[in-house]
Amino acid sequence: MNGSGRRAEARLEFEEFAHARGGALFRTALLLCGDWHLAEDLTQNALARIYASWARVRRADSPEAYARGVLLRCFLSHRRLKRSGERPSLGALPERSTADSDPTLRVTLLEAMARLPPRDRAVLVLRYWEDRSVEETAAELRVSAGAVRSQSHRALGRLRAALGPLDQLAV
Repeated sequence: MNGSGRRAEARLEFEEFAHARGGALFRTALLLCGDWHLAEDLTQNALARIYASWARVRRADSPEAYARGVLLRCFLSHRRLKRSGERPSLGALPERSTADSDPTLRVTLLEAMARLPPRDRAVLVLRYWEDRSVEETAAELRVSAGAVRSQSHRALGRLRAALGPLDQLAV
C-alpha cells in the first residue's frame, strides 16, 4: 500500500476511534471540569493531540487508556493556566440518571466535586466514576499507586467536608 493509502487508512481508523470513544471522553471531561463548553474544548483538544500521534496511539496496548491520559493532561494543563477565575454552574449532564437515583443528591455531589482541586477531582473521577483500579489510575496520572491511594483518601475527606454532615443530605 502506498503512503497516501496508509494515511487514508490511519485517518479512517482515527475517525472510527473518535466516534466510538468521543462520548466517553466528553463525559469524563465534564465530570472533571463541571463546564459543558470547557468539556467540549478539552475533548476536542485531546482528540487533536491523539490524531497528531495516531501512529503511536493505534499501537498502544489500550488506545482508550491512552486517550483518557491525554484528556487528563489537557485538563490539568488548563487548570494550571488559570485562564479565568470564573466558575460556571454545573449545568446538565449528558447521561440519563436511573429511575432510582436522587437527582438532588447527584447535583449536590457534583457541586461538591467542583469545589475540589483538579488533582483530587481527577483521582476521584478515575477511581470511582470511571471505576479504574489503583494501578490504572496511577498509570493515567503518571504517579505511584501509593500516591493514588493517599490522594484518594485525602480527596474523599475533602469531599466529605464539602458535603457537610450526612444527615443534611437528601438520601
